[in-house]
Amino acid sequence: MRKLEERMDYTFHDPSLLKTALSHSSYANEILKDGLKSYERLEFLGDSILGFVTADYLLRTFPALHEGSLTRLRADLVCEKSLASTAEQLRLGDYLLLSHGEESGGGRKKTSIIADLVESVIAAIYLDGGLDEAKKFIYRFVLVDTDKRIRMNEDFKTRLQELVQQRRDQVLTYHLLSEIGPDHDKQFVAQVQLNGRPIGQGSGTSKKRAEQAAAEQALALLRQEKAFS
Repeated sequence: MRKLEERMDYTFHDPSLLKTALSHSSYANEILKDGLKSYERLEFLGDSILGFVTADYLLRTFPALHEGSLTRLRADLVCEKSLASTAEQLRLGDYLLLSHGEESGGGRKKTSIIADLVESVIAAIYLDGGLDEAKKFIYRFVLVDTDKRIRMNEDFKTRLQELVQQRRDQVLTYHLLSEIGPDHDKQFVAQVQLNGRPIGQGSGTSKKRAEQAAAEQALALLRQEKAFS
């Protein structure tokens, strides 16, 4: 466990908390004969701590984002795939305590299980060292690449629609200009028009992504022109 603590940059005062955080219910029932000593209760607490810390971080860090964007970004940051990536980075699966049956069934590599470990470890750190230490862990290993994720999750089409709706009788239309390449590697080019006037063009690996790219360009143009306040 020492190597894991070094990787997390946190040393437990009560090592039993970390052991519980890494104990699958199958291990707790089969080996310990005590289901309460699995990570499930800690996961319950860790999920709430992670949600609170993430929401607080996003609200303070990105004051220009609306509630919808904040909600989407939070969901992306704390989703199963994201947490599993954090678990893999820390190699939490190497320390997971499983029953023989779960081990032979490949439980150590199940995305859902290793993602749960991140939340249980967060709770263990919180109980052992307090909220500040839990926040340090979350900031260091979960809340990373947020600027990149904002761009990935930004709904530019919705923002463009909201912008032009500030005036009456505005009509936005999207047009697919071209599809280039084979089916397995196709590129789409889309254009967005405002009242028949082209205001943005973009490309992407799907029609939806191309339209989002076109809307992003249109937003930049309208802001530059100061056409909408």
